[in-house]
Amino acid sequence: MGRVASWKTITDRLVADVEALSFQPPVAVVYNPLVYARRPFDAYLRRWGRGTKEILLLGMNPGPFGMGQVGVPFGEVHHVRDFLGVRGPVTKPTLEHPKRPVLGFDCPRSEVSGRRLWSWVRRRFETPERFFERFFVLNYCPLMFMEEGGRNRTPDKLAKAERQRLFAACDHALRQAVERLQPRLVVGIGRFARTRAEEALSDLALDFGSLPHPSPANPAANRGWDDLADAALALWDADSPVS
Repeated sequence: MGRVASWKTITDRLVADVEALSFQPPVAVVYNPLVYARRPFDAYLRRWGRGTKEILLLGMNPGPFGMGQVGVPFGEVHHVRDFLGVRGPVTKPTLEHPKRPVLGFDCPRSEVSGRRLWSWVRRRFETPERFFERFFVLNYCPLMFMEEGGRNRTPDKLAKAERQRLFAACDHALRQAVERLQPRLVVGIGRFARTRAEEALSDLALDFGSLPHPSPANPAANRGWDDLADAALALWDADSPVS
């Protein structure tokens, strides 16, 4: 392994790579919070991304009321500001969808997925310091895609050629992040994230796990996502194979 890239280098390269891409209808608007919410994202990396981590939790891409607002993965505003202690100015995307305004830390909506994840962290570990001793949380893709009417379009629904170019950029950034963090286990939050991690990191000596996505669109999560996360943590701590 060569010299490990800094977070700045990793982020700058990812931003440059994805900003060079274009997407056809039904994608109408694309947000890149690593541009307009870069300062809170950098603050998150500086504060909690230091050193190596045992387990990397990997999400898919920004949600409209989470990372899409404040730049932090699963970035439900209340938890980012008051639990993680991350703040920073947020500007506006170049093209803003009228149904998805970027209000930054003034966003009044709560991102359910982020609220569930960080509430579990707070209950299970009590402090962010204890959690980040072992864990780190990233999203695989930094872009949020919207159709003309404002509907979210996930990366797996993009046209094949668009996916290939996007995934190449995201794979490279993920590999650099893993080289920096040196986890033993990469856990995909949702099936998409696990699949991308396994493909991007297939040649590395890593274990892979899954955690159901905390989205309200996931019926299992609505029946009690904390219990699912607790069960997964018990497996990880026991060094058991994760299914």
